Amino acid sequence: MDVVVRNAALSDLEILVAYNAALARETEKLALDPERLRRGVSAVFDDPSRGFYLLAEMDGRVVAQLLITFEWSDWRNGTFWWIQSVYVEPAYRGRGVYGRLHRAVVERARSLGNVCGLRLYVEAGNQPAQRAYQRLGMSKTVYDMYEVDFVIQR
Repeated sequence: MDVVVRNAALSDLEILVAYNAALARETEKLALDPERLRRGVSAVFDDPSRGFYLLAEMDGRVVAQLLITFEWSDWRNGTFWWIQSVYVEPAYRGRGVYGRLHRAVVERARSLGNVCGLRLYVEAGNQPAQRAYQRLGMSKTVYDMYEVDFVIQR
């Protein structure tokens, strides 16, 4: 299995929008507004300080994505990379595609020298994803997550 990991480009906009919409439907039963989503994905390309997308390709086609965003840590005097918007096409799950994406993130983060760690959040009931993250060396934190969402109304 050859998995090629690459940076996403603006020309990948439609697949990123499609995968993000599928992710929201699958994990949170949300139907995102397609135009708002398209503008949100485009905004990452408009302003690199927001983050960057990585894509995994197999057989010449995109089969997975993730988004990296940034959080400054005053405690560590460094930047956490947040892994977000993880989506692997269902037919490619369990084949090591996410593992390859994850290892690419780790390699890139370590090579920069100013990234103090990786973080992500995962749906509480998504046991397969949690097991995958643990196999890749991540551990559950002591933190619970709280939010006030001004945009998406459930």
